[in-house]
Amino acid sequence: MPTKPLIIGISGASASGKSLLANTIVSELGSKQVAIISEDAYYRDRRDLSIAERAKINYDHPDAFEHELLREHLGQLQRGQTIELPIYDYSEHLRSDKTRRIGQYAIIVLEGILLLADESLRQLMDIKIFMDTPLDICLIRRLQRDVIRRGRTFESVLTQYETTVRPMYQQFIEPSKRYADIIIPRGGENRIAIEVIKAKMRDLLNQVNGKKVLDNI
Repeated sequence: MPTKPLIIGISGASASGKSLLANTIVSELGSKQVAIISEDAYYRDRRDLSIAERAKINYDHPDAFEHELLREHLGQLQRGQTIELPIYDYSEHLRSDKTRRIGQYAIIVLEGILLLADESLRQLMDIKIFMDTPLDICLIRRLQRDVIRRGRTFESVLTQYETTVRPMYQQFIEPSKRYADIIIPRGGENRIAIEVIKAKMRDLLNQVNGKKVLDNI
């Protein structure tokens, strides 16, 4: 295992297939070699606000995230240390009191909407990926996800999409596409793109280790 983990950033619109791609990589490389970190885990903990006030926060703006803590944690992982990864409760718009301990991985896969919009985070990444999925497909997926899995109402999801999700995509997320090394159309099931990413990961791992590793990539 490399002493310094490789960091792969996967960005794109909400519900563009970032998590699907990340989980595909994990299942094909083996979970013992790869850790997934979601940018969502680093939403600022605003328990000083009521749940009604928290529901009104623009969660698609860079200010909603505690990127400084994410950068600190990535630095610790690069130094071979262990971190306590936050766990976010979407139904309450709060960080959970529980955390998940991770460390000593060969590859760290970051996934989140605004990762490529932050220069300091981009500088930590070995591979930068952008999921270029049509927004109408993203909206359908977001409705299915937030209503079924996160306990939101249909109306609240549509209102949030119209007032913050789409405008923030146009202002921050879509422009960050220019920083990507790889742009993936059609979401997280694009097998050709997945194979290209895996080949690049093999090359980077071989450079770090000076030998052939992860033969199953």
